[in-house]
Amino acid sequence: MARTLSLTVPSGHLTLGNLLGAIRQWADDQRGTDSLYGIADLHALTTEHDPATVRALTLEQLALLLAAGLEADRCTIFVQSQVPAHAELHWLLEATAYDGELRRMVQYKEKAAQQSSVRSALLAYPVLMAADILLYGVESVPVGDDQRQHLELARDLAIRFNQACGETFVVPQAVTPPVAARVMDLQQPAAKMSKSAAPAAPGVLRLLDPPDAVRRKIARAVTDSGRDVIFDPVGKPGVANLLTILAGCTGTTPATAAERLDTYSELKEAVTAAVTAVLDPLQQRYAGICADPGTVMAVARDGAAKAQELAAPTLARAKKAIGLLSL
Repeated sequence: MARTLSLTVPSGHLTLGNLLGAIRQWADDQRGTDSLYGIADLHALTTEHDPATVRALTLEQLALLLAAGLEADRCTIFVQSQVPAHAELHWLLEATAYDGELRRMVQYKEKAAQQSSVRSALLAYPVLMAADILLYGVESVPVGDDQRQHLELARDLAIRFNQACGETFVVPQAVTPPVAARVMDLQQPAAKMSKSAAPAAPGVLRLLDPPDAVRRKIARAVTDSGRDVIFDPVGKPGVANLLTILAGCTGTTPATAAERLDTYSELKEAVTAAVTAVLDPLQQRYAGICADPGTVMAVARDGAAKAQELAAPTLARAKKAIGLLSL
């Protein structure tokens, strides 16, 4: 099978949505050096941030990936900044990208509109994302609608570089990701549950939330008018979201999960029990991993060495192709 790469950004605490929508699938797809997973900490620097928080979240997310089932001897787990090839290739691709195409990125325009002063890193981070992908010869990239424009940029940069400097990069293709639970905010069921939400956000279930917080957030979750517990994402988005969470935690479908429930109270009780059943063992494994900090650091060091070795041929080829001196 082709090599895959998936990264999470330490911009907040990982959520139940991250687990059900992505990390579980990563744990099921561990194929040694063909499966690369990690923390894209360089991407967390595009906006104002607290350095200590970025470091703490990076370590927390690494430990949670291990607690969720990723194994260092079955895949490559690394921290982006610990693999210098990412930053090096980023600069080569900056010399290939144009200001105009970066300013057309929808996410850049949306985020820039919310800030009085915009860092150049925010403009350039899609190029770093392209470097992440092209560095490892990834052929197929699962992308949602919010990242499709960035994948198109990676394709454009690869094609432009290849045409100007000779065949260097694999041109990645966008693929529709496997169907997985899309968990929405418990208070705003039209918005995706986000790890970047405020720490006290009542609609976000975080992987390290204690049981009482989980129970409280689900009890206060938005439902809908009427009494019927049915899976209707359009007409009853709040109920549909709770059913999606229940199904994702129990391995069934939202429609099937709804058949056993008659009231909203029963639904919330079932969701609370299912979420707790998933988070309790995860949190216990996390606590065990954190009890030996050296374990996480060893995984990060070994993973960085493996990733750098995998990236080295592509980086060397790109540097030579663009005209840099090889010693």
